[in-house]
Amino acid sequence: MEWIFKPWPWYVGGPMIALILFLLLFFGKSFGMSSNLRTLCTLCGAGRNSDFFKFDWKTQQWNLFVAVGAIIGGWIAMHFLSTETAVLLNEDTVAQLHQLNIKSAGKAYLPEELFGLDSLLKPKIVASLALGGFLVGFGARYAGGCTSGHAISGLSNLQLVSLYAVIGFFIGGLVMNHFLLPIIL
Repeated sequence: MEWIFKPWPWYVGGPMIALILFLLLFFGKSFGMSSNLRTLCTLCGAGRNSDFFKFDWKTQQWNLFVAVGAIIGGWIAMHFLSTETAVLLNEDTVAQLHQLNIKSAGKAYLPEELFGLDSLLKPKIVASLALGGFLVGFGARYAGGCTSGHAISGLSNLQLVSLYAVIGFFIGGLVMNHFLLPIIL
């Protein structure tokens, strides 16, 4: 029973992802989490204000179950299957994060300096989180999908546009990490 409480190795998780993707492909579906927001907005009546949300949301209701399952699965994993709440980080990474005033690196899953309640009192942090959220949402829409949709589903379907999107995601992440994050913090 101890194996449940430890992260599963890549050779178990990888084939499970491949199996799910095969099943989705077999049934003519594609995976991506950002499309769930569109479906949810359509379900709530956003089609009255924008043509983008005018579609038959019932064709995507299966994807809403994926989103709900991800939320419930994350909650179960956090409360019942996790023995550690900290992410194992390399000592050099922890030292670099300490230089950026992130003292909770290696001790907490999310850095308290960015996501703690105290950080909501700092306008610079709130502005960067709001701008980042907007850019991620805009980027996912502009790219025609999110990182999970392009990197997992799109690449497995050999879609060239997904390769371009994933390269763009990685470049954006590197720019953020090496140039913008030190300015923000």
